[in-house]
Amino acid sequence: MPEPWTTLKLLAWTQEFFAKKGVDSPRLTAEVLLAHALSCDRVRLYLDFDKPLGDRELAVYRDLVRRRGEGEPTAYLVGKKEFYGRPFAVDARVLVPRPETELLVEAALAALPPGGRLLDLCTGSGAIAVSVALERPDAHVLATDASEDALAVARENAARLGAVVELAHGDLWAAVHGDARFEVIVSNPPYVPTGELPGLSREVRREPCIALDGGADGLAILRRIVAGAPARLVPGGTLLLEMHERHLDELPSLCLQAGFECAEARRDHAGLPRLGVAHMAGGPHPA
Repeated sequence: MPEPWTTLKLLAWTQEFFAKKGVDSPRLTAEVLLAHALSCDRVRLYLDFDKPLGDRELAVYRDLVRRRGEGEPTAYLVGKKEFYGRPFAVDARVLVPRPETELLVEAALAALPPGGRLLDLCTGSGAIAVSVALERPDAHVLATDASEDALAVARENAARLGAVVELAHGDLWAAVHGDARFEVIVSNPPYVPTGELPGLSREVRREPCIALDGGADGLAILRRIVAGAPARLVPGGTLLLEMHERHLDELPSLCLQAGFECAEARRDHAGLPRLGVAHMAGGPHPA
């Protein structure tokens, strides 16, 4: 009789396989996928480390391992990604939320006054808008996207997590009707220069191109957001944008040219320029 595949044996084999395939964090990825296949948490894997897996469990796990080895993102395989302490549903219709994007949430919460209004452009999975709405239930949050598919994911996340978020479909400002104005506008738009797309990791290349491609210099969408934001912000309002590190000087300059009183680029935890912050004149500016 062949030796049974126990949890510990599977993890060891998969870690080695993923390392050869160039998968990031091979041990952690193996644990996440096996826990998903067994419908348990990662701690349970080690409590039952010598438990043999059944044929059906093995078949499910092997399929996950094969797909991850071929470059499919782990978040798509398990259908979720943690962001700002909450599990968000994700699939191939939306970008996978990144830890650095949590900087946008933190900055938005700091800038949003009590009962304030926030607009999230290019919302994708809704991670930013839903996180703000849950942290600040007094706020009015509008989230927009040009993709109906992405909005469906955002709608699912808002409903499942219990967030009150208004969702609207449209290309940037076209989705914002009437004379609505906001204290805070936030966006994680497409900002990767087109020429850099082929050099992205195979996992990132599985994500929606429409949410990545920022045009020749990566600023195509950012220019439109910056140009239209002053008319949609109240006096003293704040614009927060995730940015490419190459835009360290260009993005603040664009904001100043558009009429913002001040603008700067802030760095992420890796020390890279990641957050563009611009303020309109006419009110107090948060830190």
